[in-house]
Amino acid sequence: MPNIVLFSGSSHQDLSQKVADRLGLELGKVVTKKFSNQETSVEIGESVRGEDVYIIQSGCGEINDNLMELLIMINACKIASSSRVTAVIPCFPYARQDKKDKSRAPISAKLVANMLSVAGADHIITMDLHASQIQGFFDIPVDNLYAEPAVLQWIRENIAEWRNCIIVSPDAGGAKRVTSIADRLNVEFALIHKERKKANEVDRMVLVGDVKDRVAILVDDMADTCGTICHAADKLLSAGATKVYAILTHGIFSGPAISRINNAAFEAVVVTNTIPQEDKMKHCSKIQVIDISMILAEAIRRTHNGESVSYLFSHVPL
Repeated sequence: MPNIVLFSGSSHQDLSQKVADRLGLELGKVVTKKFSNQETSVEIGESVRGEDVYIIQSGCGEINDNLMELLIMINACKIASSSRVTAVIPCFPYARQDKKDKSRAPISAKLVANMLSVAGADHIITMDLHASQIQGFFDIPVDNLYAEPAVLQWIRENIAEWRNCIIVSPDAGGAKRVTSIADRLNVEFALIHKERKKANEVDRMVLVGDVKDRVAILVDDMADTCGTICHAADKLLSAGATKVYAILTHGIFSGPAISRINNAAFEAVVVTNTIPQEDKMKHCSKIQVIDISMILAEAIRRTHNGESVSYLFSHVPL
């Protein structure tokens, strides 16, 4: 593909390499390092004049450092006369701070959107935004890709009794995502209603729907400390589910998450590789990974060639 340059930030080199291999490209030369006072330094090692630039950087690990690095890389490419800069952000940082849920709360997702625009991004490609309204925080085009087709494929290939399963949302916010998957598999769905007293701590849970003698598949867009999904798994088993799987797009797994998963009764916890999972898989045998690099690669290819991306909302590229 002519006139396209693919750069990788330091957050997820492995995913960037997979995307590059899929597109038959080399990753562009870029050196990211820190000065001794911890300022981020980025050196773009090749000409980007008139090129279509894609920068892959996920919101994980050292989130603030990675975000800053992404902004500096976008700006470096912009002022080096690239024709268009697209930020490919598989896991969008600060996506949960998307509304004023109490007085004086910041809407940090909007701030991140403004920062990306001001840095010079012309286009954003992301995956399973926590709330799809975040697209409206931008005045530039945002492609919000879905892991759903890859998840459906995984369920059909790896859960033998999937025709007798029930898809469960661990909170009311994920109801739409769950009903969509349940419709495509032609199975039932259930909801768990939870009440929070404060962030990252769940108070009590109520199950709505019948899971007795069925395989329950919990589906959510992200799991951080895993309090919610582990509570939900206990709730489902006590309500008579035979097995419990969890399928999550973004496995953040911070704090006590890994020990909670090890102690919980999951058959498997399936995540995509929008966030690197190698270290977590060493400490937890239940974690399995769905590779979504081909979805990002195909989105980049279609965007570069000016084709429609909506095919990817319902199909996994071959």
